[in-house]
Amino acid sequence: MNYQAILNFKEGRTMKKICALGLAVSLAFLITMPVCFAANYDFKEMTPEIEQAMKNRQTRYQLLQSLKQEGDVGENNTGYVTNLKDNSKATALAADENRDRRIIYEALAKQNALGNTGLLEVQRAFAEVQSEKAGAGDMIQASSGDWKKKS
Repeated sequence: MNYQAILNFKEGRTMKKICALGLAVSLAFLITMPVCFAANYDFKEMTPEIEQAMKNRQTRYQLLQSLKQEGDVGENNTGYVTNLKDNSKATALAADENRDRRIIYEALAKQNALGNTGLLEVQRAFAEVQSEKAGAGDMIQASSGDWKKKS
């Protein structure tokens, strides 16, 4: 075999490896793409109702975090806050927070044209995000319905 033939043979094997790697990466991307994009919802129109709900949530954020740390409220598995103790302040805060979350969830489902199951899809996605964002010691509800302290 001459030098040129050896070089062509090695280049051919390298190209086959690059093509195989590219194909594998492309397949992996195509398989995971729907999962990645499933939770990427955005507002097509920022309505006054959505803006107000977001401002309300921002205003009560510190109090909500405090009540979470005290174990009075927790993040449930449907994307809402649950009052875990007999605390009137926590009850009122949970109702207000859940009302604003519902406004946001419904708008996202509608604006992203998610259909009949859209609201449930958005709620599940946000429940997962809230569970992940919860601080150590916060109460979170597993998909099984069991409550636990996040470690």
